[in-house]
Formats: sequence, C-alpha cells, structure tokens
Amino acid sequence: MNKSDITVVVAMSGGVDSSVAAALLKEEGYNLIGITMKTWGFDDIPEKDSGCCSLETIYSARNVATQLGFKHYTLDFTDKFNEVVIENFISEYMKGFTPNPCVLCNKAIKWGALLEKAESLGASYIATGHYARLNKDDKTGRYFVSKSIDTAKDQSYALWRVSQYALSKTLFPLGSFTKPEIRKIAAKLGLKPADTPDSQEICFVPNDNYRDLIQIRIPDFEQKYSGGDLIYKEKKVGTHKGFAYYTIGQRRGLNLSLGKPVYVSKLDPENNIVVLEDEENLYNKKFTVKELNFMKYENLKQRTEVDVKIRYKDKPFRAFIEKTGEDEITIEFKEPKKSITPGQSAVFYDGLDIAGGGIINKIIE
Repeated sequence: MNKSDITVVVAMSGGVDSSVAAALLKEEGYNLIGITMKTWGFDDIPEKDSGCCSLETIYSARNVATQLGFKHYTLDFTDKFNEVVIENFISEYMKGFTPNPCVLCNKAIKWGALLEKAESLGASYIATGHYARLNKDDKTGRYFVSKSIDTAKDQSYALWRVSQYALSKTLFPLGSFTKPEIRKIAAKLGLKPADTPDSQEICFVPNDNYRDLIQIRIPDFEQKYSGGDLIYKEKKVGTHKGFAYYTIGQRRGLNLSLGKPVYVSKLDPENNIVVLEDEENLYNKKFTVKELNFMKYENLKQRTEVDVKIRYKDKPFRAFIEKTGEDEITIEFKEPKKSITPGQSAVFYDGLDIAGGGIINKIIE
C-alpha cells in the first residue's frame, strides 16, 4: 500500500513539535488530517486563556495545516476531558495524592477519544509531536515505547498508560530527532511556530497554580480545611491552609520559623493534618504501585531488576520490582530516594524501553 493511501490524524497543538511532526509525515507521503483538541472550557476556567488550547494555538495549528496543504479541524473534547482528567486531578489531591494529569490525558483523551475519532474518519494511525520512539517485539507481538534520541526532551515517561491497541495505531515522527533539529526544520520550512517556547504548564490550571483550580472547583475548600495542624516530631507547630495545597517534599510556603528548614513528609486528609520532617527523613526505598500497565512484557512473573523513574524530570534509578497483588507491584530501590510521592507515576525501564508502569500508592517505611 502506498503511503498516500494511508490516512494519519495528526494531533496539532499549534506548537513547533506537532507542526514539524505533520511536516515530516507529509514529506513521507501520508494523507493527513490535522486535529486540534479543545480540552477545557473558557467558561469553566476563565482565568486560563493562553498556552495549549487557547484560540491563538488553534489558529496557529490551522495555519500550519493550510501551509502544508491538508485539512484541519478543531474538535471539542471538553466534556470528556473534564469528566476524566480534571475530576481525577481534583479527587486525587483530595485524597492527599499528587497526580500527573498528562499521563491520564494521554491514555483517555489522545489515545482514547481522539483515536476513536480518527478511526471514524478512516485513519489508520494517529501521530503526535512527542519525543519518544515506538518499537515492536516480533517474537511476542507487543508494542512498547522507547526513549527519544534527545534524552533532554524525552517524553516516554508520560506515555506508560497507552494500551497495546492504541500503540499499534501510533506514529511518533520526532523520536529520532533532537529539539534543535526540529526547530531548524521548522525554520527551513518557514513554519510560524519555529521559535515558540516550550510549554511548561499544566494546560488547564489557571495561573500555573493548581491551588487556584481547587478553589474554583471546591469553593468552600478553605472554609472546610484551613486551620488544620502542621505536625513536626509529633507536636503541633502551626496550622496549614488546607492539606490539598501541599505536596510531599515541599519546603516553601509553610510559614514556620523553626530555625531550620523542614519539609512536608505526609498528608493525612482524613484528619486534615500535614506532617513535617527534617530532610534526612524524606528518604525511602520501598513503596507500592497500582493501576498497572505493562508494555514490553505481558506481565511480571518474577522479581526483576529494572530502572525506575518516579518523576517526569528525574533520572531512572536501579530497583527491584515484584508482583505483590493482582493489581499491585512493590518496588524497592537499591538506594533510598527522596520524596517518593503517592499519585505520581512510577515507570519501569528495561534499558531504553518501557517495561511498564503504575501509580505510586503507598510508602513502606
């Protein structure tokens, strides 16, 4: 089959990465449809009218599609995004967890609602501007995401929840390029987004401050939870503004004068308590993860040594992983790591390849 007979839906954010992804696929000869997803409502979050999903980025994506010669549509996924991603974001904070909404968005929206729409349009694949590579094990038939050539921009960590079926319908055109190379290609093609800065924010969070979103979605949050105890060495040393406003490892914003820095070590939503510790007591080796998804392997049959990342910008560390429940893995680092945070993703790597991942659930002290 000629590539001109293969339709690819390109997820276009209006930025340089998705614009060049489209250009590269167009150059290869694919039949393209550009789709920009509107994933939050201007009425829901009126303070947020910049960055991803803003009118400016929608127009930018449309202009790139016009310049490259393919159709572009803007589709409204606001209801689905609100129901799945934003509601989960709020509920996780209310459980005392610190979520990573991009991970869930990738699974449910980009490789869920968008893929479903792409297939309804007759597309064989969806493509994104992620810095990641896709591979397949010919022996097992399993697809898996591998790290990008550009290790500084690698986005594989946020892709661990994507299903096998969705991966089989995916193209990652940027995986073998570095960011500077992508900017050069954009400039050479005269694409307007060539010099746009990278987005560093969560797309639906106003003022890049998740606490503002909690106030919008739970108007009486501060009335209910402000004034709870800050506990250090089993003694009350102050009060907090609401447990959900704090994350594990946080030092700033505690408004305390104890003569030394202290850090958030634990959140107790049930009792509205924030527990503080000295820095040396933030280190742990062992924890559990749930909501598992395996990529390179179908399952985990025995205790296995892998590299594990527990934060997007972290480097991987050596650890042992072992199945300890139907939907639970226990991870034990070889060396203690600081601020292991419930709600964040733990992603297991076999070299450059994602073996699987899960959501950090409980620290084992």
